[in-house]
Amino acid sequence: MALMKGKSFFTSLLILVALLGVAVGGTVHKVGDANGWTMMGVGYEAWASSRTFQVGDSLVFEYNNEFHDVTQVTPHDFELCDPSKPLARYQTGSDTVTLTKPGFQHFICGVPGHCDIGQKLDILVFPASLGPVAAPVPGPVRSPSSSPSPSPSPLADSSTNAPQYQMSPSPL
Repeated sequence: MALMKGKSFFTSLLILVALLGVAVGGTVHKVGDANGWTMMGVGYEAWASSRTFQVGDSLVFEYNNEFHDVTQVTPHDFELCDPSKPLARYQTGSDTVTLTKPGFQHFICGVPGHCDIGQKLDILVFPASLGPVAAPVPGPVRSPSSSPSPSPSPLADSSTNAPQYQMSPSPL
């Protein structure tokens, strides 16, 4: 009996994990790749330009929280490198930010001087993908040189006295 309950629990757990995987399903982007969130050796503009961000994706900021933070700011404060009015501030050293809305998102390090020397990230977040959409399949294409010459219609032959019928589309 205990073995049955264990198998049932395990099966339920697998189903739950599978469903959550389908529901969550966004891409996880580690900001700065192996370098992480730092002020040295990372071009965040180039890093961001090599990726596509969508609603449901996550940004993972990994950094030394004794020297850095992650501050989400307005576009104006991003240009000024001004962390004084944050939209959000993260300070754990390993922060995950889920992208919940389309549009531009702006992040800076709020430590004085860090943003000014390049520790800042702005990304464009696209709406969530609806999955692959099938393209319409075109019909066969015939070139004028390969099409056979039309043959006369049997209805055009009036030499027979048989009744002539013509098919028309039926109303739907």
